[in-house]
This record gives sequence, C-alpha cells and structure tokens, in this order.
Amino acid sequence: MDVFPAFFPLAGRSVAIAGEGEGAEAKARLFDGSPATVLRLSPGEALDPKAYAGVSLAFIAGEDDQWAASAAEAARAASVPVNVVDRPALCDFTTPAVIDRGEVVAAIGTGGASPMLATMLRQDIEARVPEGAGRVAALFRTMQGEIRDALPEAAARRRFLRAQLNGPAAEAAMAGDMDGARERLRAALFEGPQMAGRIRYVDARGPADLLTLRALRALASADVLVLDAEAHPEVIALARRDAERLTGAEVERLVEFAAEGLTVARLIAGAGWRTEQAALDSRGVTTEVLPIAS
Repeated sequence: MDVFPAFFPLAGRSVAIAGEGEGAEAKARLFDGSPATVLRLSPGEALDPKAYAGVSLAFIAGEDDQWAASAAEAARAASVPVNVVDRPALCDFTTPAVIDRGEVVAAIGTGGASPMLATMLRQDIEARVPEGAGRVAALFRTMQGEIRDALPEAAARRRFLRAQLNGPAAEAAMAGDMDGARERLRAALFEGPQMAGRIRYVDARGPADLLTLRALRALASADVLVLDAEAHPEVIALARRDAERLTGAEVERLVEFAAEGLTVARLIAGAGWRTEQAALDSRGVTTEVLPIAS
C-alpha cells in the first residue's frame, strides 16, 4: 500500500478552494451537500497565508505553475494540507474518485497516477452500491447505543448486525421507511439475535470479476474462510482480512462453525463440494450456493 486512505470528518470544518476555472469548480462540486464551509479564494488571496487561517484542507487550481506553487506554499505556511490540481508533486494528498451515498462513502485513488482509471473503477463499483445504502448506515448509527446495550458481547453483536444487514430492517431503510426500519430492528433485538450459522459456497476458480454481487457480500461478511487449495488468489483477496482462514475442513468442523453461529464462506475450486453440502444438509446445517457452475 503506497498511500494510506482515510476519511476526514467535514462537520464544523472549513475547506479552501483557491483559483478559478474548471479545475476549481470541479473541486467545489465535491463538497455540494456536505456540512463543510467552503471558502473561495481569488488568485491574489491565495498567496496570503492568513487567508488559510482555520482551514482544514486546501485545493489549488490554476494554469500558472509558479502561481500554483506559491499558493501551495502559502497554505503550507498556515499548516494546511494541500492538493494542487494536475500537479501531484506539489500535493500533500490526492483527491480520489468518490461514490457518495450519504453516510456511505467509497473512494478510489491512484495516488494521482491515473485519475481516469480511478474514475473507471468508481463507475464499476458505483453500480454495485444501491442508492439507499446511506440510509441503512444511518439506521445502524442511530440505533448503535440500543444495539450495544442489548448485545454487549462483540462477537454476538457482529453476528446480529450481519444478519440484519440482509433483513427486513435494512430493506425498509433502503426503501426510505426509516420509522419502519427502526421498529423492525427493535423487534429483532427484542426477539434476540439469530445464532444459527450457515455455510455459503462460493465458486473460487476465478478470476474475481466473474463473482456475483451476492458472492462478494458473502466474502465480505464471512467469519471463517474454508478454502480449496486451488482457490484463486484474487477471490481470496476480496474476503475480510480478519476472518479465520483454513485450507480444507472436515464436515464435522463445518458443523461446529454453524453451531457456534458463525458464517462460513466455503471457497471451492473442485468438484467434490456437492457431497460435502449434502452431508451438511443432512445434519441440519443451512447452506447456500452463490451460484456454482457444474
């Protein structure tokens, strides 16, 4: 990892955009609808360090190289991190391609090397992130205290939240019914978390871009990865980094995982998985195929 991605809170912050032209306007559009205060600095104002007092981030946009370097120097003199449009060597940080879903924000960066590539990847990912995702995030934020009080044990809380992300509460939030979503989430808390685990079979022969959205979500949410030795590295790389990983596992071990309420992503690359699935089904373990080619 050549750069460290981080999300910067904007509430109560000021952002300076120095210069004129399309580059400056593009940076200003990044903050449409955000809680940040946007300060527009003229080319002359941008050369005075005092203009950046109280500013958290500065964006410099202009055609003149010498002016851009001087404006960046002025911002740094005020201890403000700087992004200079189209001049990576002058930047303290680069601007990613952003997917904005309210409280859900995704960003793709290339360290300034290829903004067009970042844009292309953003478009690909954006199609996979539904418009209502931000409302789902808002639901869990507003209910965070109630959920923590009801489920103080972290592992149980994670299992409950994972189940609810695909449950009626999330569906209601996605549709815009926030009152109904809160009612459903409280009802699920009152009933108690569902502890039954499941085994999800994912075709791991690769390449990764052939995976379905459901398979990607299974990889992202799995507590345990059980891999065939031939599982494609690109597919494995999409799984949670903190998930337990095993190469192969006996049916009894998979039954134990399910009994513990864990979700297992079974990454398969061979043909023997159907016998394993049948054995699990006979033991009452919930299995799911996402989907698998014959």
